[in-house]
Amino acid sequence: MTQITPEEPHGAHARDEAAPRRSRAASGDDLIVLENVNKHFGDFHALKDIDLRIPRGQVAIVVGPSGSGKSTLCRTINRLETIDDDGGRILLDGQPLPAEGKQLAQLRAEVGMVFQSFNLFAHKSILENVTLGPIKVKGKRKADAERHAMELLERVGVAQQAKKTPAQLSGGQQQRVAIARALAMEPKALLFDEPTSALDPEMVQEVLDVMVQLAEGGMTMVVVTHEMGFARKAGDRVVFMADGAILEDTDPESFFTAPQHERARDFLGKILAH
Repeated sequence: MTQITPEEPHGAHARDEAAPRRSRAASGDDLIVLENVNKHFGDFHALKDIDLRIPRGQVAIVVGPSGSGKSTLCRTINRLETIDDDGGRILLDGQPLPAEGKQLAQLRAEVGMVFQSFNLFAHKSILENVTLGPIKVKGKRKADAERHAMELLERVGVAQQAKKTPAQLSGGQQQRVAIARALAMEPKALLFDEPTSALDPEMVQEVLDVMVQLAEGGMTMVVVTHEMGFARKAGDRVVFMADGAILEDTDPESFFTAPQHERARDFLGKILAH
């Protein structure tokens, strides 16, 4: 895996690469669109009138206190959670999300998801975990799927672990495998739901390094995270949520240096103090 050297800090490198992503953002080429999206769990209003547009190639960081709706928002984008049937809608590449069947499986191939708990198949090898989707969903030949999988495992730095099972890997290695598995489907976008929250502190950076490299490569990403350093360095945009609503949506520098909303200032004051 290509390493980012100490002489080339993440912040400088990520911001250098962020400029072309932002210029594309200005073109109106929206890959993910949420319009008036609401979500209830019984009486609990988890998402409130969400309007959000993610241009192709943008890295959008979603932050906020626990229970603010961040993960629910992330999970609605590939329909792991349905939204209320009240006129709101979600579009991927200009098309409404399909409800079920083969079209839904295709959607989940086009919008990869990386979870905090890895979700690897324990009884399958690392290589099998990465090739299963391309073979079963996309109909790739096994040899082609394995060749591509090994390239991706090399890219995320775990190619030497290909024959092992997930239990034989560290948490950081498992999460990098999960990223490779998502990339194997050749997605249009990747969703990350707290990808480092289940990791020991010393393993967090190795996963963030891979995510920085994806951002630099122009991958459209929606990242729910508490890693404020990553948000500031690799993000093109910060979306701050509280109580199911988007309260701020701005560039990272503005959010971290001059948050406009009192809830955002309170959030940053608490999280940056630790």
